[in-house]
Amino acid sequence: MKAIICNDLTGYQDLSLENIERPKEITDNEVIVDVHMAALNFFDTLITKGKYQVKPDLPFSPGGEISGKITQLGSSVTDFEVGDRVMAYIGHGGIREQVIVAEKQLVKLPGEVSDEVAASLSITYGTAMHGLMDQGEYKKGDLIAVLGAAGGAGLAAVEIAKAMDLAPLAIASSEEKLNLAKDHGAVDGILSTIPDLKAKLKSFNDNKGLDGVYDCVGGELAEPSLRALRWKGRYLVVGFAAGEIPKIPLNLIMLKGIHVSGVFWGRFIEEQPVDFQRHMKQLLAWCHEGKLRPHIESIYPIEKTVEALSLIADRKATGKILIEVKP
Repeated sequence: MKAIICNDLTGYQDLSLENIERPKEITDNEVIVDVHMAALNFFDTLITKGKYQVKPDLPFSPGGEISGKITQLGSSVTDFEVGDRVMAYIGHGGIREQVIVAEKQLVKLPGEVSDEVAASLSITYGTAMHGLMDQGEYKKGDLIAVLGAAGGAGLAAVEIAKAMDLAPLAIASSEEKLNLAKDHGAVDGILSTIPDLKAKLKSFNDNKGLDGVYDCVGGELAEPSLRALRWKGRYLVVGFAAGEIPKIPLNLIMLKGIHVSGVFWGRFIEEQPVDFQRHMKQLLAWCHEGKLRPHIESIYPIEKTVEALSLIADRKATGKILIEVKP
């Protein structure tokens, strides 16, 4: 079967398309899934350099979220059948024609949700849901600045915030990106390149500042956004797409009573699998209701995975980039 393989940690540019053996043996609580779509994320550019929190043994395939159809069941699997359409978060290994997936990682798809949408949901939307609902503890109407609001992670946060009746404020590097975020629910937008971002953000809420920040960028945007929080504002640390992990002066957190929370979705689903399943069902329900409209920028064939990853690495992608693994 076809698979994109990382043989050494020199970066996504050196990934290769190879023919490998199909999986043959599974445990009692696993299934084999024919992968139709796999979604790419920023961490795929890191994991191929050995710079992500998770470091798979070589060789491996990138691609942490998939959609497809079950072709084989382990003897203890009771909630799924051969032929079921499913989506799954698998961490890595998704860009290959077949994968082995544990039953607890699977979510059954309703007929109205396409493979393309399903492959786009797990990581970015799941992370946003965990961050905004579990870690942020925001209330209706809270103004939440979303950094990198037009990327896959940021745009998902805008949509989830809107679905929760929060007020997402888009921060992005171009008017085109701001307009995309507004089309998906942002109440307003601010260019990240303006001279005094902190002052602009502090001018909201009658000059009291932001209720929250959803930061999947890091870098130079982090501190001015933190400084723009109101008393007891909530700052969510999601990721570092800018490449730099910021060093925040702790006195800022003390003086404003700010709550800083980490959002690590991969650990969340390990520690709280029941909550993970609940979140996934809510995501699918919101899709059915039209509250979520994942923006899929491009779908690439498996042979063009490197080209697709370059869009994400260069921060040129808006929304989700998918790989069609098996038509």
